[in-house]
Amino acid sequence: MARKHSKHGSYEDPPSEEESSAEPVTCWLCSRPSGKTIVWHHPVPKSRGGRDVVPMHAICQQTLIANFTNAELQRHGMDVEALLADPGVRKFVDWVKNKDPDFTATIAKKQR
Repeated sequence: MARKHSKHGSYEDPPSEEESSAEPVTCWLCSRPSGKTIVWHHPVPKSRGGRDVVPMHAICQQTLIANFTNAELQRHGMDVEALLADPGVRKFVDWVKNKDPDFTATIAKKQR
């Protein structure tokens, strides 16, 4: 049976001004406005039962993955202040705060 109305609206409707002027999403870790790419990160890894997601820059997510194990991320949970207390993460956030929202770089893994 055919639908009376499209699930996604018609192709002729341009996006409204309200949708295009929405406030930029801020990164959960560095609090900078997001760029074109938003990564939805699980603060508690899915393998450890995490369901919540937060918006982040890709470079910020790479930093967390490089500096913490899944068990450590599970212990910290949604507490961003505990993550920022780590000297490596704090140094990164201080460094990246003046960069462009779409800035990207290679992140070296922490030696364990």
